[in-house]
Amino acid sequence: MKIEGRNAVSELLKTEATVDVVYVQNGMRDAPSRALLNEIKQSGIKVSFVDKSVLDKQSPSKRHQGFMALVSDYEYADFYDILDELKEDAFILCLDGIEDVHNLGSIIRVCECGGVDAIIIGKHRSASVNETVMRISEGSANHVKIAKVTNVNKAIDELKERGVWIYGVELGGENIYNVNFKGKIALVIGGEDTGINRLTKTKCDVICTIPMHGKINSLNASVATGIAVFEAVRQRSN
Repeated sequence: MKIEGRNAVSELLKTEATVDVVYVQNGMRDAPSRALLNEIKQSGIKVSFVDKSVLDKQSPSKRHQGFMALVSDYEYADFYDILDELKEDAFILCLDGIEDVHNLGSIIRVCECGGVDAIIIGKHRSASVNETVMRISEGSANHVKIAKVTNVNKAIDELKERGVWIYGVELGGENIYNVNFKGKIALVIGGEDTGINRLTKTKCDVICTIPMHGKINSLNASVATGIAVFEAVRQRSN
């Protein structure tokens, strides 16, 4: 997998991921680039200097900023390890059908900033962590546990058995600003076009809705996640 961009590569260095090589564009002399290059060298990772044209050709996004790391495919966390490590104030996010990699990357970044303990995604009808997700998340995917499960509904059942309260973020529910998000919680965010699956919705303890006052009655999935996550953060910080 290719990890590209200064921030994403810098965050990668803070993890235990095995980095095969970092390609660095010739002539990168600005202060941030020199600082990152020094970090890479200190970590003992192999550095290969190449022309910009080489990176342009290899870059999926064409936004490599002169840095591209090659690593093994993303290693997902084990869902049952996440269950075993649940704290009394555990904060989980379950994604029910997020298929757009840009949304997934933005959601991961929101979760890392908000201190979410883990993200649960499905193996089917769901985007996976790839180069684009890594870039959009600015490397946040290296710092949040992400588990891929065969059945999201079964995962929700097992979270409930461990005392986790499940909140679906969807239209037609209770005002999100009147909901108590303290304790062990999991937020459920539905797919971009379909929302939360009907069966999944029945498993939620509470359906909460973000109040809107415009003519468009829906939000981008990553925006809705940001609002819900940071409302929970606000409450849990008091």
